[in-house]
Amino acid sequence: MLTRVLFAAAMGLTAALGLGLAGAAQAQDTAVVALGVADHKVAEDELAKGETPAVPKFNTPGVAYAWVAHPKKGDTVEVTLVKDGKALMANKSEVEADDSDILLQAGKTGVPAGGWPEGAYSASVKVTRDGAAILEQQSDAIPFE
Repeated sequence: MLTRVLFAAAMGLTAALGLGLAGAAQAQDTAVVALGVADHKVAEDELAKGETPAVPKFNTPGVAYAWVAHPKKGDTVEVTLVKDGKALMANKSEVEADDSDILLQAGKTGVPAGGWPEGAYSASVKVTRDGAAILEQQSDAIPFE
């Protein structure tokens, strides 16, 4: 009898706090792990070490990257290289399995003729689930010196 009372009390407390199965699912919400612009194609292990990739200059490659954790099967992840608020290049991918992290990149691994034009460059990421955006984030804008 005491066990049932304790179990009922624990369930009531769990419900009051909004925990339980829904709470466990929320602990693994889709999130941006890393987002930015680099002077090279970045690797997941480079980002996992906490290293900040070198930022581009006017005469180096420019690659926007987004590392997204806990997307769900069927989600669409899109990363965009943005200049002065306008999309330059984008890459989009559909997630093939739940909880598989995804590192997506968009940009140029070469240098545009004459170098990158002056302006402020950033990376943006958008995650879409069932036709609705569930996550949108943009990195700080940086000039390519």
